[in-house]
Amino acid sequence: MSGEVSATGASPRAPRPGTQKSSSTVTKKGDRGAKEKPATVLPPVGEEEPKNPEEYQCTGALETDFAELCTRSGYTDFPKVVLRPRPHPTSLPSASLSEKPTLDDQRLSGSCSLNSLESKYVFFRPTIQVEQEPEDKSVKEIYIRGWKVEDRILGIFSKCLPPLSQLQAINLWKVGLTDKTLATLIALLPLCSPTLRKVSLEGNPLPEQSYHKLMAQDSRIAHLSLRNNNIDDHGAQLLGQALSTLHNCNRTLISLNLGFNHIGDEGAGYIADGLRLNRSLLWLSLAHNRIQDKGALKLAEVLRPFELTHTEVVERRRLLLEKGTQERLRSPSSSRHGDSKTDREKNQLAGASSVALVDKTDKMQTVKTPKSLGKKKEKSGEVVKKEEKSGSGQSPTQGTPKKEDSTKAGKGKVTIPEQKPIKGKGPKTGSKEKRSILLESELVAETTEMVNPLLEPVEHRDGKVFMPGNKVLLHLNLLRNRITEVGLEGFLIVVQYQAQFSKSKSMSKGPVGLLWLSLAKNCFSMQCPMYTMIQELMLPRDPISKAKLREEEAMAFST
Repeated sequence: MSGEVSATGASPRAPRPGTQKSSSTVTKKGDRGAKEKPATVLPPVGEEEPKNPEEYQCTGALETDFAELCTRSGYTDFPKVVLRPRPHPTSLPSASLSEKPTLDDQRLSGSCSLNSLESKYVFFRPTIQVEQEPEDKSVKEIYIRGWKVEDRILGIFSKCLPPLSQLQAINLWKVGLTDKTLATLIALLPLCSPTLRKVSLEGNPLPEQSYHKLMAQDSRIAHLSLRNNNIDDHGAQLLGQALSTLHNCNRTLISLNLGFNHIGDEGAGYIADGLRLNRSLLWLSLAHNRIQDKGALKLAEVLRPFELTHTEVVERRRLLLEKGTQERLRSPSSSRHGDSKTDREKNQLAGASSVALVDKTDKMQTVKTPKSLGKKKEKSGEVVKKEEKSGSGQSPTQGTPKKEDSTKAGKGKVTIPEQKPIKGKGPKTGSKEKRSILLESELVAETTEMVNPLLEPVEHRDGKVFMPGNKVLLHLNLLRNRITEVGLEGFLIVVQYQAQFSKSKSMSKGPVGLLWLSLAKNCFSMQCPMYTMIQELMLPRDPISKAKLREEEAMAFST
């Protein structure tokens, strides 16, 4: 029995020894038939096929990788990877239809002519359209339109998309997504390049409306388009909660397109609630929805000073107490560090930190700062001069950064990369590590002060607490809704307030409010006095109109 097992194990064609004795010497046709029979019975051996896609190492060439992975997964007919056609600027839209078959004719079959029937339908065949970088031809955007993307295809994408180091955008238009395949897609996105910041899922209505999962805390998506997805008030509630709640806030999303959906007044209220404490969203479109005056007034309310709710007031007090305890704990810790050192080391610590601050503010040469700190001559001689110039005294790590919180918060973050070379140097890491810890703790306090809107300066009126309102949102599109003059009046008050605020704060840096507001095609006359006033107030704020005025002035000056 052992001999039989070894004989069968030695050859993959175990069934053949009995047939070879009778037919292998008689005719070649029998041998050919014996070879073909195992090919049809070989599916058990085909267990190796699912392993093949994993064994294949993607090269980063999407066309090659996708075709190879589809073939290894058992696909006989799969979409081709083609360049996205770009119509000529002066041509009609139909020119894009005539341009596309020429590209596919070159790739798919040379026998297809423009006049043949097949070439007219080749435009509608499933393809993966890509846009490439002009320099190295690397894929930067992917467009898939009009064919169902299943789990198997997403599994192939999970292998061939991560090697695309320059991928910036994925656009899926009417690809039959489900809540399950959306979850698979969301799990795929973190595997892709960090340059992937834009996702467009248009024409993919989902029963559970789970689009808010794309806006999770760990999401890197900056631009999200969810047009034409039948999103109703429930979906808007989930999206509004993803923008911000009392304890969580999305800090990566810059633009959100919710046009051509079914969002009404209630849904607009949920979006407005999400804008109360969100300070990252710059661009929002709610065009072609069902928003009436009630929803419009809720949106307008958060763009000007609004009253904090009881729970928001309680949370604000908690944050203020937490901030105060952090500051109290930070100050004795620095004094304990000072007590454990000699006076000479105190002066070195103060001088070293002042050198770092001078280099950051004047030279911005962070790499050279640790090198200068390692030299005793500069510590003893030049540091005193720089300390006198900076005027920061004995404890610049506590004094100077706090004075520069509002104007130089961005520059303060430069100290974080400095910690690596500081810790890498062996002999004198003690004082430097403590200095970096102090600066890092102050940076954490600064970022929480800047990011959390509940810690913004508030106004007390009649026992109520009012926040300044959301002035980070720059673009709001409410085209083609159901807003009347009642809702229009709310936006007039917003525009008047923000215009007045930007004049009073013209010298200081920071958010200034709406630069572009679209309220056209609603339920009021375009000649309405309030609408005319809004247009007049927004015109000098619009950066596009400003650029046109500058061009006209330049042309007039040159002539």
